[in-house]
Amino acid sequence: MNLIDYGQFGKIFSDAGIEITSEQYKLFCDYADMLCSWNEKINLTAITDPQEIAIKHFFDSVYPFTLTEVPKGAAFLDVGTGAGFPSCPLKIVRNDLRLTLLDSLNKRINFLTSLSDKLGLDARCVHGRAEELGRDGAYREKYDIVTARAVANLTVLCEYCLPFVKTGGAFAALKGADGKAELNSAEKAIGVLGGKTEMCREYSLPGGDRRCLIVIRKCSPTPVKYPRNKGQMMKKGF
Repeated sequence: MNLIDYGQFGKIFSDAGIEITSEQYKLFCDYADMLCSWNEKINLTAITDPQEIAIKHFFDSVYPFTLTEVPKGAAFLDVGTGAGFPSCPLKIVRNDLRLTLLDSLNKRINFLTSLSDKLGLDARCVHGRAEELGRDGAYREKYDIVTARAVANLTVLCEYCLPFVKTGGAFAALKGADGKAELNSAEKAIGVLGGKTEMCREYSLPGGDRRCLIVIRKCSPTPVKYPRNKGQMMKKGF
């Protein structure tokens, strides 16, 4: 499958101040091809139209990280990454990032491993649950930037993600139009987990879909009792 042509694709990004090289465009084309091919065997995405892949998967993965600082060479973890969004498109334009992909479904990890090999992303692909690995010293508080897109409500998402973030690092949550309302409900959890809200930025994709980027700075270590198991998260709250 081919993406929309290079001119159209490049304009989507250049209108937002992002330049895409012909080499990067080729990688995005290969990504789209693998996504649609593997999607026939395992459920990766409901979005298969070339224009929508370009905007709702690729642009929507890259653009938010132009709104906040991502340090050069950052250790970058994508929690519940699914088909690799947002981190794999971002890695195409930010090859300096040291990427770890975490997902609980092994079939998706198999796809991500093949994708990383095909595109040369040099990503570490990890099969596991965030609430378990967040307590593992090999992963806990090891990352400069942790991100997640469309995984869970923000309160739960903070408990999954903030334990992975180094003190001084950040958690970047990519949310939909309801992001600001979710943030209001999550502020207590953010404080308990060692974070402080740094940014809540609403924006729209080309075509009008509304999005919200929430950046939470890690100010102090997460208490050792977190993350809890999923049942405790849902039952006890904060």
